[in-house]
Amino acid sequence: MLSINLTLLLAVIVILRLRRRTEARSRFDEKLTVVLVLALGVLIAPTPLGQGIGEFLGQLVRGISQSGL
Repeated sequence: MLSINLTLLLAVIVILRLRRRTEARSRFDEKLTVVLVLALGVLIAPTPLGQGIGEFLGQLVRGISQSGL
């Protein structure tokens, strides 16, 4: 249950950070956003939602590679 709550909190923080204007961001701010997004990905990956996203992206990549694009 803790990982779900932490995941939701990180998702809200990432959304709020990405809504800011690009010109107002410093390099440190951009690096912090990247770290937060990576942490969010690590928390989402073992969940059923993360597994579904991984399977969907795998099928998408296979479809694109088979079509020759």
